[in-house]
Amino acid sequence: MSTNTDIVAYVEESEFDVVLNGSEEKIVVVDFTATWCGPCRLVSPLMDQLAEEYKGRAKVVKVDVDRNKPIFKKFGLRSIPAVLIFKDGILAETIVGVSPYEEFSKAVQKLV
Repeated sequence: MSTNTDIVAYVEESEFDVVLNGSEEKIVVVDFTATWCGPCRLVSPLMDQLAEEYKGRAKVVKVDVDRNKPIFKKFGLRSIPAVLIFKDGILAETIVGVSPYEEFSKAVQKLV
């Protein structure tokens, strides 16, 4: 993995498929973010909290959209923050914008 912020690692485009399909955890939460994005900074601590709460059951990673535009476009995303939740490598849930922690937690909980 590339760089770490607290608990959640940043992944690059080249690592994305491996993270989705090669992860021990069946559930992967991907936070699409950017350093210049104010609302993304509000979501970041929630992703850290999610990673702690679901440790061993779900993997939480971040993707910097400025460095990984093809992944961002691949999922038809137009704005950030955007959190995509995958189960067994398949997109199961998309949450765009700033949401309360409970919304992220419930989305993961129903897939665990």
